Amino acid sequence: MSKLSKDFLWGGAAAANQLEGGWNERGKGVSVADVMTAATYGLERRITQGIEGNVYYPSHQASDFYTRYKEDIQLFHEMGFKCFRSSIAWTRIFPNGDETEPNEEGLQFYDDLFDTCLAYGIQPVVTISHFEMPYHLVTEYGGWRNRKLIDFYLNFCEAVYTRYRTKVKYWMTFNEINMIVRKPWKPGGIQWNDGENKLQTMYQAAHYMLIASAKAVKLGKEINPDFVIGGMFLHPTSYAATCDPDDVLAQVKKLQQAYFFLDVHVRGKYPRSYYGFLKQHQLEIETAPEDELILREGTVDYIGFSYYSSSVVMANPTDQDKSEGNEISGYKNPLLPASEWGWQIDPVGLRITLNWLYDKYQIPLFIVENGLGAVDTLEEDGSVHDPYRIDYLRQHVSEMKKAILEDGVEVIGYTPWGCIDLVSAGTGEMKKRYGLIYVDKDNDGKGSLKRVKKDSFYWYKECIKSQGKII
Repeated sequence: MSKLSKDFLWGGAAAANQLEGGWNERGKGVSVADVMTAATYGLERRITQGIEGNVYYPSHQASDFYTRYKEDIQLFHEMGFKCFRSSIAWTRIFPNGDETEPNEEGLQFYDDLFDTCLAYGIQPVVTISHFEMPYHLVTEYGGWRNRKLIDFYLNFCEAVYTRYRTKVKYWMTFNEINMIVRKPWKPGGIQWNDGENKLQTMYQAAHYMLIASAKAVKLGKEINPDFVIGGMFLHPTSYAATCDPDDVLAQVKKLQQAYFFLDVHVRGKYPRSYYGFLKQHQLEIETAPEDELILREGTVDYIGFSYYSSSVVMANPTDQDKSEGNEISGYKNPLLPASEWGWQIDPVGLRITLNWLYDKYQIPLFIVENGLGAVDTLEEDGSVHDPYRIDYLRQHVSEMKKAILEDGVEVIGYTPWGCIDLVSAGTGEMKKRYGLIYVDKDNDGKGSLKRVKKDSFYWYKECIKSQGKII
């Protein structure tokens, strides 16, 4: 058998803050993404203290999905999507985050969006919080360093679960939840105070988010027992640099440090390695008496994860150049090629990752992000040729199929990242394109926003039509 089940969820992935635009339309509030500038002149993105005049914030218009979603979903349908993974902008529903009543106009937008998807036979796959928390929760409460955010988040969950209980089946609580202990601004709205113990704050915030996630799973099941609710995890696939046992141990420790999020999601408790890490770094995490029970009762139905690249781990790093990755960097693997942005291309790493996760947790997996960021050129004849992206996706789909058909891994779907061009989360650029659909907009925010089907659009259409047989 060379093709996948007819029930397999082929689709594409995006995020509200990187795609929608309409940043202040119909009552929407300011999010953490809305105060992030574009990267300029080789500088990283900057976080401003509120909205500043004469500053370019790429999320403010993004790809204008907010007004063009019907056109875009029709294109997704033409590709054959079975699902579309996106997020609900928290600030469309609760502009400040701490209101008691939701914004009806924001709720109506997602009603219209999901109705359009369903009319085309496309299942919405919804991330509840995807790097777009209300900025007000940062300025007034300090972001996820504050336990009060659990209740604000659950109020948001209750509003969207209730409103869309007959329209959305697949949910994820947080996007790349483990990013809170690496780069905590986007997932957690955390800015540093002078003299603050950063590690302590990040791991405290992680605990609050895990409690919130568990409560959200339990709440969702109470509202609709047929909901399928998962966690979402950035997988830091890595290899030991050598067969030196110290290098191998360093790689094991790296995965342990990340996997504690999944241990809590799936098993409802922290692993022994987590407590060892806290002891080693003299961290004391504040918990409530009921937390242990909350985690046990709020385990997920599946693991959603992002996979783009891999890296190498060594016990004693040298001057070897670092590689880049999806918010995670490591050391370069001399056996692998890299993208224009230095992310190492490792299709077999996806198969390895699927095997690791399934062997360890034995619940369904969902590849909700996988893709190649590259500079695409709109030709004079209106075409966009991206053979490098087709090659990347073909190799990764091939390895995913091997994991499913040969290794027996249970994978419920595949949604490559950036099914349509959107704002880069890392840099705020448009020239770093992931989409199968080109959006005419440049790094300065200029362009017609016209949609153009890339060559990869037609490749993916054939892939889906053949259930993965023709790649």
